[in-house]
Amino acid sequence: MAKRRERVAPPPAKDGWDLRYGTSDAAKGWDKVCAAAPANARTAWTKLTTDPRERTDRQHPLKGSLGSRTVSGQQMEQWQYEVTGGGRVWYCIDDAARTVWLMEATPGHPKATE
Repeated sequence: MAKRRERVAPPPAKDGWDLRYGTSDAAKGWDKVCAAAPANARTAWTKLTTDPRERTDRQHPLKGSLGSRTVSGQQMEQWQYEVTGGGRVWYCIDDAARTVWLMEATPGHPKATE
């Protein structure tokens, strides 16, 4: 089982972004997202490791109190990628390290937005 701070495999491409788990729950959730929608999860992985700030219908920054999060003592902007109609991943962007931190992953709608 993957653990917090481990890379979400495979490694980044040249000039790509490194995708890592920001929480243990995100690692568990990612497994569930991949089991529920493997093709969509692969597309999400590609989008997050290529351009984590690309604004689309499925990929956008979170708003209000969810719009930022502290990761390893550093405040980062938090974005969402809609993997399926209900499934979401939330991630934070660390520009200095070119790392995307996967903070939440759920095959259903996140409770925090209800």
